[in-house]
Amino acid sequence: MMVGRQADLVVLSAEDRSFLEAQVRRHKAPRSLSDRCRMVLLCADGLQSKEVAERLGVHEHTVGKWRRRFAQAGIEGLTDENRAGRPRTVSDAQVAQVIERTLNTTPKDATHWSIRSMAAASGLSHTTIHRIWGAFGLQPHRSETFKLSTDPLFVDKVQDIVGLYMSPPNRAVVLCVDEKSQIQALDREQPVLPMAPGMPERRTHTYIRHGTTSLFAALDIATGAVIGKCYKRHRATEFLDFLKQIDAAMPVGPDVHLVMDNYATHKTPKIKTWLARRPHWHVHFTPTSASWINQVERWFAELTRKQLQRGVHRSTAELEADITAFIAVHNENPKPYKWVKSADEILAAVKRFCQKTMNRTSDSDD
Repeated sequence: MMVGRQADLVVLSAEDRSFLEAQVRRHKAPRSLSDRCRMVLLCADGLQSKEVAERLGVHEHTVGKWRRRFAQAGIEGLTDENRAGRPRTVSDAQVAQVIERTLNTTPKDATHWSIRSMAAASGLSHTTIHRIWGAFGLQPHRSETFKLSTDPLFVDKVQDIVGLYMSPPNRAVVLCVDEKSQIQALDREQPVLPMAPGMPERRTHTYIRHGTTSLFAALDIATGAVIGKCYKRHRATEFLDFLKQIDAAMPVGPDVHLVMDNYATHKTPKIKTWLARRPHWHVHFTPTSASWINQVERWFAELTRKQLQRGVHRSTAELEADITAFIAVHNENPKPYKWVKSADEILAAVKRFCQKTMNRTSDSDD
């Protein structure tokens, strides 16, 4: 009769048990260490390695390994052993120096550091610089733009519009309205080469312009459906005509809430008079320089990515036909966008950004 290997006996002193239980309770303890402590505690309670493995969801061999390590070396046996391999050649001080130089200085001949220039300045290899930047999320080659709204009613407008999105009025239609102006009908100077196995679609970087069109669109936030129409120009006259088209498409009875920006064509006397004759229509202006709060901008981005960016149009008629077809296909199975950020969360994020910007500005002045 064959007998398996005898499991190592785990005996805990009061001091060992106190330490292991403390590591299990510590929220900031490494997960690997707390798991090993749990294994040893259960083994000390008389459970077999297989039972401990089933209870903790690990392999039986893993439990056996840490049971054996504890029996041989005690608490110290639960830490990782030194791994074989090449010793570290870059010190913490060198890493800190690279980070500090990346964040607070620029090379003499450029506005930002590159891997090549930082490697030359620090005396480290290109690979080392790449790893340091990657570990700390540093990307000197990238630059993003931003613009904070200076609207004195920014807070009130954000609370008003986000309130419409997250808790729309009963028996009311909420429409996000805007125009995408100066959409160009572009054709390439040479035919587009189609995609082939191992080869992406290719097109010339030069193009021929065939005129422009402007798209007025209204997004129903409840259904995701879009009302849209293309015009040659984007004046108040065209906007008024589009409002009439929206009015014709609206059911009788419900109030209509329009979310739109402060563009001059939206506030002419003719527009104001037309809206005043419809007391069930309510206008909510977005803050200045805050187009991100208008949900129809999200749909415009989808139109650009799916239809306009790589489209080839030899006339504005072709362009308008493709836009109209895109709207029709979209409305066959519309899906509303889900607004997830409350007004308080948005305002708190803006506050954090402003404070961070002010702190960086004051640090650079010092």
